[in-house]
Amino acid sequence: MSPRLRFDEQLEILNKEVLKMGALIERALKGATFALLNNDKRKARHTIASDEQINRIERDIESLCLKLLLQQQPVARDLRTISAALKLITDMERIGDQAADICVIVEKSKVPLANTEVGHLFELAEATTTMVNNAIIAFVRRDDSVARLVMKEDVRVDELFLTVRNELIALIRQREDLSEMAVDRLMIAKYFERIGDHAVNIAEWVEYSMTGYYKGTFLG
Repeated sequence: MSPRLRFDEQLEILNKEVLKMGALIERALKGATFALLNNDKRKARHTIASDEQINRIERDIESLCLKLLLQQQPVARDLRTISAALKLITDMERIGDQAADICVIVEKSKVPLANTEVGHLFELAEATTTMVNNAIIAFVRRDDSVARLVMKEDVRVDELFLTVRNELIALIRQREDLSEMAVDRLMIAKYFERIGDHAVNIAEWVEYSMTGYYKGTFLG
């Protein structure tokens, strides 16, 4: 087998591993949303436990990327693909962490969040989940148009977060007995907003791997 064919095989393994990690974080995010919606503490604990699997696959991908960089000395687009993979798995790992953080709040919360007016919180959760799904689709399909769609959706997520924050402020003023629950919900909303930011980062690295441009700057 020629060195090029061997390298192409290793790149395909890299793509499959990133896709596998993407599937894990999507599952974790859906698990966190389900646990929140249903006050399902068992689902919350299961999602928290799954974070270690996400961490392991991140380490495996890092090792594979470093092996490709050191042994194959890739150039141009191949180098961008490997470099982007190294960057985007960091954001994927953070999404897994934040899904677990949401579940920690659900598990410890004394007041079931679903038993109170949820306002736009679940709309925010759905919007960020869609952003993550599309960011992974952009990577799998190498589709920069989908990546740009993810970037545009960040504006809506930011607006939803502000709406949730304002709803919670109003709730605290009306019901002081729900202030602890409101703080929990605000923390959860902030985690979802951060997950949206990580989805944008993934999309930006996908665009870079295809075009050489990162946030409008040509990096080669």
